[in-house]
Amino acid sequence: MSAPDEQQVLHVTAEEFADGATADLGDLEIVDGRVIRLMAQSPLHSRVVRRLAGMLEAARRDGGPCMIIDSDVAARFADTESNTADRRLNVRYPDIWIRDCEPYDVNSVRDHILLVVEVTSESTIDTDISDKRIQYAAAGIPRYLIVRLDQKEERIEEIEEYRLDWSGRRYRAHAVHRRVLLLDEPVEATVPFGVLEQP
Repeated sequence: MSAPDEQQVLHVTAEEFADGATADLGDLEIVDGRVIRLMAQSPLHSRVVRRLAGMLEAARRDGGPCMIIDSDVAARFADTESNTADRRLNVRYPDIWIRDCEPYDVNSVRDHILLVVEVTSESTIDTDISDKRIQYAAAGIPRYLIVRLDQKEERIEEIEEYRLDWSGRRYRAHAVHRRVLLLDEPVEATVPFGVLEQP
């Protein structure tokens, strides 16, 4: 792992990441090679991620295509153009994803993701609605859900659903769900917000 610069920013190359250099750093993402430490999430955030993942898993169709639902698993996205190896790597840990059943590989799993979900928090909302939305669309992930929690992180305000437009590289708003998430692809699911929120 590269040494911290004058601002105490850690950078990591793809090779260092593959060799486990970040294993002891806790919750993090890597953006343009820069290690971003993640803040602990609220109890509601944790419940929503856990319950929504379970409900999506339960919604898989018997006899349908094989799908895997995961939470907080690493996915490498396109490298940033840079002449310096420790300024290129981009690794995200989406809150939830649905992917096909190809064997998992951190370097190629993005090509197998069918839907990605991020649950906002005070520390991640800007990244979830802008940076990640751009990055996930550029990777060709067909659907993106943003679960917006209220400012106090006590309830779900709405769930925004985005789908790729005709270019296959940008998202367009498809629906804003209020009180109930009605999902038709890649699984069919009806998810009342109250089920996700209850203590």
